[in-house]
Amino acid sequence: PFGFIDEKTREIVGYDVDFVSYIAKKLGVKLELKPVTSATRMPQLKEGNIDIIAATMTKTAERAKEIDFSYTYFFTGQKFLVKKGTVKSLKDLEGKKIGTAKGSTSEKNATAALPTATILSFDDYPQAFLALQQGKVAAVTTDEAILAGILGKANPKEREKYEITSFQISDEPYGLGIRKGDKKFLDFVNATLLEMEKNGEAKKIFDKWFGPNSKAPMKRTFTIKAE
Repeated sequence: PFGFIDEKTREIVGYDVDFVSYIAKKLGVKLELKPVTSATRMPQLKEGNIDIIAATMTKTAERAKEIDFSYTYFFTGQKFLVKKGTVKSLKDLEGKKIGTAKGSTSEKNATAALPTATILSFDDYPQAFLALQQGKVAAVTTDEAILAGILGKANPKEREKYEITSFQISDEPYGLGIRKGDKKFLDFVNATLLEMEKNGEAKKIFDKWFGPNSKAPMKRTFTIKAE
């Protein structure tokens, strides 16, 4: 639900898109969207090809050495997408093949949580889900919100075969990525995020993509606040 190509309009839409659309409008500039992957988003920012990363990016101390982060605008946790009834606990995944995305925190977290498992890294999560469907991996691991979106886009018959585990292996706070030292822009983005929380726009966007009437229903358990 964070960013995908709408099949009807062929435009990139999603939760992250709505956030940066509001920020661009507030700034008074035209929004230009450039697709990135977990592996390419930071290099693209540092090289000046993009000005802000809005791509389900977990805030980590390691990444904060290279770029600056906005306040947390989404909070989730890393879980596993599996075939129904096959996984009850983390122990059930020991020694198995686990799919995830290259360059993601999910890749590192899975390696740490399951040292005996084989972590297979794909270019994106749809490829990892296809591997699960084909029996090439026992699970796909990433943030729960992304897994919910993967299930939401699957056809109903296929969706019934899979489930997201109740247990998680990490907390994942998302931040918008800004070039290191660009304090003026960072302050503007943070002020806009606080405004979106205060005027209800942040909740409106959440309900649009994760509310009870969406394809990836989740409960909003966080608020955007100064850190």
